[in-house]
Amino acid sequence: MGNLSGVASETLRELANRLRLCELSLGLEVDHEEKNSDLFTNSKDGPNDQSQCAQDDDCCCPIKPRRKRRAAVLVCLFEGHGGELRVILTKRSMKLSSYPGDVALPGGKMEEHDKDDTATALREATEEIGLDPELVQVVANLEPFFSQHLFEVVPVIGLLAKIEDFTPSLNVDEVDVVFDVPLEMFLKEENHRCEEREWLGWKYILHVFDYQPERETFCICGLTARILIRVASVVFQRPPSFDLHTPDFRQLQLVLEDIRQNLKVGAATS
Repeated sequence: MGNLSGVASETLRELANRLRLCELSLGLEVDHEEKNSDLFTNSKDGPNDQSQCAQDDDCCCPIKPRRKRRAAVLVCLFEGHGGELRVILTKRSMKLSSYPGDVALPGGKMEEHDKDDTATALREATEEIGLDPELVQVVANLEPFFSQHLFEVVPVIGLLAKIEDFTPSLNVDEVDVVFDVPLEMFLKEENHRCEEREWLGWKYILHVFDYQPERETFCICGLTARILIRVASVVFQRPPSFDLHTPDFRQLQLVLEDIRQNLKVGAATS
């Protein structure tokens, strides 16, 4: 991975030092023992999925901290020409069977040979947009976000000292467009709206941001928007100017697991 010393601006160096030193609080409602489990161990302390539960395909835990249910995304920040912090995003290929055309952060599922979440995020960014890991200085990993399909998605924050060093090389089977947006927009009401959605009979609020750099309008929503709101809050050290209404898919999964277990017990006693 890259090194920022002697290359990056003072803004990026200060940000790197602050993110390395600060202790990022977990955004999930978990008890003390769960916080200290392998599931929530920061990647700098070593691989975070080596518990017995992670190795057991028959694990009965409602949330299964296994590699096949874990993913990571790279939140790659750089300083724009006007001095503002910007983040690299992609528009998913229309060829994809899942979420074609959606805006996303570079990333994907953890593979067996990935050492940790950072390795997953950097590998995926290389495969999707040709971003050389040597150009990126990883400075922090945030707490896992739970997707609708109950993947644990870990945001990996990396800094790119000079955007000019990055020449995109797109995997056209996965990515149609690569672009960047100001990070601070994810804390502002401007170009932000909320939409009510329903999943498995459960209503929740979806955050949507519209960004139109030129002719095309990019719609940034769902998990990507939730992650970028959190990253922007950490980086700029302030909350967004709108209500979060954060959906807790993890809590919903616990409810569904209870229903499943009750049905299983009822079937066995009937």
